Amino acid sequence: MSMPPSYDDVTLNPDYRELLSGLAAVFDSGKTRDLTWRRNQMLAIETMMAEREAEIFAALKSDLGKSAMEAFTTETSYVSSDAAYNRKNLSRWTRIKRVRTPVIGQPGRSWIQPEPLGVVLVIGAWNYPLQLTLAGMSAAIAAGNCVIIKPSELAPATSAMIAKLIPEYLDPDCVKVVEGAVPETTALLNLKFDHILYTGGGNVARIVMNAAAKHLTPVTLELGGKSPCVVMPDANLEATAKRIAWGKFTNAGQTCIAPDYVLTDADTEALLIPLLAKNIEEMFGYDPQKSESYGRMVNIGHFERVSALIESGHAVIGGQLDASEKYIAPTVLTDVSLSSPIMQEEIFGPVLPFVRANNLEGAIDIIRRHEKPLSAYIFTNDKGAEKKFLEQVSSGSACVNDVMMFMAVHDLPFGGVGSSGMGAYSGRSGFETFSHMKSVMKRRWWPDLAVRYAPYTEKKFKFLRRIR
Repeated sequence: MSMPPSYDDVTLNPDYRELLSGLAAVFDSGKTRDLTWRRNQMLAIETMMAEREAEIFAALKSDLGKSAMEAFTTETSYVSSDAAYNRKNLSRWTRIKRVRTPVIGQPGRSWIQPEPLGVVLVIGAWNYPLQLTLAGMSAAIAAGNCVIIKPSELAPATSAMIAKLIPEYLDPDCVKVVEGAVPETTALLNLKFDHILYTGGGNVARIVMNAAAKHLTPVTLELGGKSPCVVMPDANLEATAKRIAWGKFTNAGQTCIAPDYVLTDADTEALLIPLLAKNIEEMFGYDPQKSESYGRMVNIGHFERVSALIESGHAVIGGQLDASEKYIAPTVLTDVSLSSPIMQEEIFGPVLPFVRANNLEGAIDIIRRHEKPLSAYIFTNDKGAEKKFLEQVSSGSACVNDVMMFMAVHDLPFGGVGSSGMGAYSGRSGFETFSHMKSVMKRRWWPDLAVRYAPYTEKKFKFLRRIR
């Protein structure tokens, strides 16, 4: 990594130039390139998730009301298994890959050689404040980089816990945590990193991109959008309702890949809604507010924003609110029009609107009126409908007959398209995101064909035409 440029003409408050310079020096020493070091860091992440599980669960409960099981399945076990997957595959990922050398390049050999980028900035999100911070960090370290982590200030207990645990388990010379809010993030973005991973909303993503553009720093943006969920009449509606209810109301709907709205016809809607009500009660009881399995909105601002969206339709399930607990009941809306407020933005809360679509073509047309989503879902037994949906709906990820479960497959890249993000990570794609795939060619000294050198003759020209 080249050393950061001079910032003598820039006032940074706070000032992280020394922090970045120190990490750049450690990276230049070659410490993070060592595969044993990388594996040890992955193992340390796994150990941290196991040994400090109770502490982590308490922080997530404080910030988002997450139950222990939800915290385990969506946060700690994900981070742990992701690190383990990286650790077990590092030898394979870091190998050079031989490629064919054409006749004109002979005698010689050519290959692709992965190399780490330098110092990576990871800006985490509040809705999965552990997973969406440490999974990116894990990928960056696996690729051989130094990392600065900026946890979300909107999940303060988890942020403080990350700041406490990271230096206890990971190499403090190579991995740093910076807590804070806008001033701290702004100061970090004024510096020249070798890559930035940001997870969050589009407005802040534009700020990140503008800051990165000043230094030509590459960025990976994990954003969101209105992830559609199409339910065809031939779907297994019992299983469909259970899976949609789980995906929508996990983490009180504060999931970037949650089904945002359902598209179906009137008859299917009439059958599906009672099944959703049944599954909501099975998961969270008659009064979800009393359920240990149901979370809360992250703060009063998000509570008020999502609460206002309920007015966009008729609440046939839920609709109960309690500002003192930041509680919004699992809610299903009908009679929602495309012009209603809830259809103008990502909901990011436990409110599921139904929008009428008489057929698959009509559903696809509605989806295309919105920006490309981070995920898209269809429930059907019709392979033709499945094929048409996957071919005609552009999304970061897609799932047929379930929601969100692609996140369990480490070999599937996780990332957006269009306004839902750019770049991807998870598994090998994460390693490659935080690596440079360097092209290398090695030539032998002899023979050294004269045909490439001037003077250029007709004879040489004819020879080149034959071997090309």
